[in-house]
Amino acid sequence: MTDTPTSAQHLRIDGERLWRSLMDLARIGATPKGGVCRLALTDLDRQARDLVTQWARELGCTVRVDAIGNIFMRRAGAREDLPPVMTGSHIDTQPTGGKFDGNYGVLAGIEVLRTLQQHGIVTQAPLEVVVWTNEEGSRFVPVMMGSGVYAGAFTLEHALSARDRDGVTVSQALSAIGYDGPEPVGGQPVGAYFEAHIEQGPVLEARDRVIGAVQGALGQRWFDVEIVGQEAHAGPTPMELRRDALLAASELVQAVNAIALEHAPHARGTVGCLQVFPDSRNVIPGKATLTVDLRAADDATLTRMAQSLHERARALAGDGRLAVTLKEVVYFPPQPFDARLVQAVRDGAQALGMEPLDIVSGAGHDAVYLARLAPTAMIFVPCKDGISHNEIEDARPEHLAAGCNVLLHAMLQAANGHALAAEKAHAA
Repeated sequence: MTDTPTSAQHLRIDGERLWRSLMDLARIGATPKGGVCRLALTDLDRQARDLVTQWARELGCTVRVDAIGNIFMRRAGAREDLPPVMTGSHIDTQPTGGKFDGNYGVLAGIEVLRTLQQHGIVTQAPLEVVVWTNEEGSRFVPVMMGSGVYAGAFTLEHALSARDRDGVTVSQALSAIGYDGPEPVGGQPVGAYFEAHIEQGPVLEARDRVIGAVQGALGQRWFDVEIVGQEAHAGPTPMELRRDALLAASELVQAVNAIALEHAPHARGTVGCLQVFPDSRNVIPGKATLTVDLRAADDATLTRMAQSLHERARALAGDGRLAVTLKEVVYFPPQPFDARLVQAVRDGAQALGMEPLDIVSGAGHDAVYLARLAPTAMIFVPCKDGISHNEIEDARPEHLAAGCNVLLHAMLQAANGHALAAEKAHAA
C-alpha cells in the first residue's frame, strides 16, 4: 500500500456497501416492526460485536477489548508513534430501537477503513474504530458507560458493579458474553475523535440540509420537584380557599416551557413526568411531583434558566399555602466541540457540494465524554421525521453515504495533519 494524499481528495465510500452492512447488523435483534432490540451485554450484543470485529479483522485490523468491554479496531498508520484518529459510536439499542442510532457511527467507521484498504491508502497516524459499551443505558445505568469510564467521568469499579433489573452486574454480563477484556481502560493519547450519527431530531430535515456540523452538545440540568398543598373535598371547598398542588404544578409546567422560549433557539425545557396524590376524581390534589429537564448550549444560559425555575417555584409558594421543593438530580455541563474539527466537517460537506448546517446536539453521545480528552467533532445526517429511539427510525441511504464521505475526508485530514504538526513541534 502507498500513501497517496492527492488521489485521496477524490475518494468516495461505497454507499451500497455501507447500507448492506447496516442491514446485516440490523438482523441481529430484529423486531417484527422493523426495528432492533439489542440490549447491552446480552447474547445478541455478543453476536453483533462478533460480526463487527470479524469485519475489522478481515481488513487486517488489530482488535483490542478493555475491561469495560469497549472495542478498539485499529488500522496501522505509517507513523505508529502518533496517537490514533478515532471514530465510533455504539451498537446497543433501546428495547424498541432502530437500525441507525449508534450503529451508523460504527459502520461508517468500518466503511472508511474498507475504502482506504480498497484504494491502498495508508494514513500517517493510525485509525481506530471504537464500539463503546452500554451507551443507551437501557439495561445498565449510567448511560454512556464505556466512554464515561474511558474519560474518567466515573470509575471502572462503579460501572462494573451496576446491576440490571434481574440483579446481574455489568462484570457478570461482560464475562458471560466473553467481552471482559484484558486491556486497561483509557490512559492512551487520542489524536482526534469523530462520531457520525443520525440527528435524532427534525432540524436537518426541516431545513432541507444533509450534513449537520455539530458545534457541541447541550448541557443538562434535571430537577425533581415536589409541591405539597392539602387534599380536600372537591364539592364543599370554595375555589379561593383551596391549596391545590396540581394547579400549582400546571403553572410550573407552563413556566418551564416559557423559560426555554425565553432563551431560544438552543434552550430546551421539558416536564416528562407528573404524578398526583391522592389521584381521586373528587379530591383536590394535596401533592404533585414532577420532573424538569432544562438544556442549553452554554453554561451561563443554563444557569439563568435554573435560576428562573427557582424564582417561579418560590413565587408559587409565596403566600405560604403551598410548599415547593426542587432537588437537582443531574448536571451535565455544555460540551463544545473542537473548532478546527468542526470546520473540517464543514469543509468536507462543501467539497461534496453540500451546504452544512451548524447545529447543536440536544442528546448525549459518547463524543461528549471523548471531548474531555481530545479534539472532537460530530457529523449529523437527517432521520425521517426526526424520529429515533423507535422501531420506525429511518434514514435515506444517500444521506448516510454523504455523512460517511464527510467522515472519510475529515479523518484523512486529521490523520495526515498529525505528522505535519509533529514535525513542526520537533523542529521548534
